[in-house]
Amino acid sequence: MEVKLWNDKRERELLESLADLYAIIKATEKLERAYVRDLVSAADYEADCLKLISQFNSLSSSLAGVVTIPRFVQAYRLDCPAALNRLVQSGVPATIELRAATASSSAPPATAASASAIAQCVQSFITAMDAVKLNMLANDQVRPLLHDLSTSMGKLGTVLPPDFEGKVKVNEWLAKLHKMGAGDELTDQQARQLNFDLESAYSAFMASLPTAGL
Repeated sequence: MEVKLWNDKRERELLESLADLYAIIKATEKLERAYVRDLVSAADYEADCLKLISQFNSLSSSLAGVVTIPRFVQAYRLDCPAALNRLVQSGVPATIELRAATASSSAPPATAASASAIAQCVQSFITAMDAVKLNMLANDQVRPLLHDLSTSMGKLGTVLPPDFEGKVKVNEWLAKLHKMGAGDELTDQQARQLNFDLESAYSAFMASLPTAGL
């Protein structure tokens, strides 16, 4: 006898989202263990981990108000401590945490940027880039994320110079958005340019961090 797991399209989409969330958590757990055991290169680990974190953040946002991660983990009896630490508590790959710690320890004690501040900046970049890719293009959606990113970069004066390309570009976008109404949306061309500027700034930011022998 065939058993229907849903009654309508909405229930089906919810179950598919929950299945995707389950798969992301399990995949992250396996990736974390593989990295610890040196079964995957640091470069491959970082690329895959960033992708999983991005997917997790997107799904978590879409499921907000429907299910919480603690309840989801409990309901499906997930034993994935490494994945939950990476996805929920840290929000950035272990390689980035290591580079952030190296940047912090290599700077003079009086001016060292904390590893947590660098990790927060990475997370702000990822969140902003994800929003644009998900077509969250209204002013009241984009501007708070860019403001958070600008604030995060501002806390890293010892790592990023005042004329850092990312700071300049983000501030230029904030100035443009300030002149727009809350509900006004970026055009397709503006969204494409913003995505390009964010990705360029993110690459430059990552390049500014020590490699920590990775």
